[in-house]
Amino acid sequence: MDRKRAEEIIHSLGVIEVTYKSSPVWINNLDGDMANIDYLDRFSQARVPLAELYESDR
Repeated sequence: MDRKRAEEIIHSLGVIEVTYKSSPVWINNLDGDMANIDYLDRFSQARVPLAELYESDR
């Protein structure tokens, strides 16, 4: 995912499905080419490369 699209998702009023390694995630914020995420299927957080995030419906 590119940074511009990640910023659009963060500021979106709707819910946009994003996955990281097949797990659904919520993007909290961006730091350069990294994203801080919350996993939606477990109680954990991670810092991951933006390039490894995928929008589910695109």
